[in-house]
Amino acid sequence: MSTLAAAAPTIALRDVVKRYASGTVALQGVSFEVGAREFVSLLGPSGCGKSTVLRLVAGLDAATSGHLASPALSSTSTCDTAFVFQDPTLMPWASVFDNVWLPLRLAGQSKTHAAVAVRRMLASVGLTNFEAAFPAELSGGMRMRTSIARALVTQPRVLLMDEPFAALDEITRQRLNADLLAWWQSNALAVLFVTHSVFEAVFLSQRVLVMGARPGRIVAEVIVDEPVPRTAEFRTSQRYAQICREVTRALEVASAADGLSA
Repeated sequence: MSTLAAAAPTIALRDVVKRYASGTVALQGVSFEVGAREFVSLLGPSGCGKSTVLRLVAGLDAATSGHLASPALSSTSTCDTAFVFQDPTLMPWASVFDNVWLPLRLAGQSKTHAAVAVRRMLASVGLTNFEAAFPAELSGGMRMRTSIARALVTQPRVLLMDEPFAALDEITRQRLNADLLAWWQSNALAVLFVTHSVFEAVFLSQRVLVMGARPGRIVAEVIVDEPVPRTAEFRTSQRYAQICREVTRALEVASAADGLSA
């Protein structure tokens, strides 16, 4: 277990089981922690329960058994946890400004009162000149930036991200990876990030948790002990390639075990 997580766990799972009414066991004995300012990725094959873990941490679903602690489950504030989905889920009829204002509006803040926070966040994600634009007028990367701005505008303690860059081209994805690390550092967040990409997980994370399927469980943990911010040079370094190979091997072992149990 990482000392980063052990020092100040913001998210903690202990022997968590999720069983559906059909009898399907989605998660079996899942245990891990995420520290207050730690970036952790969940990596694994489709159907291994990565998104289920996020839903439990977000309080959108309940575990069948085990212990689970997160701000979404223990705080009276709905602003402590933010969730970014693969689809930006923006309101198509609303401007960029109004989309980012939404969580503050739901918390009771008027548009005038929220304007400073919204504009500060739009500047942070590079959308200062697009506050009056509508989602249909934006590129895929800009729509995702809007979604992330909406998530961060409440200054959450925890950011949960479910494959947010999967549908983007590689250049846009790499640019947003670098920007995400900057946003994470400047906002002092605990981030739990779901991805299918070994390369993305290694570039972003301090730890990569590899999940196996049938039922979902943590089968390996890989520490990425490289300083941040991480640059384009890191992607071409021997150390990056070495860690990617280590994570890939763990993923191959998990997939092979799943095939044997099928």
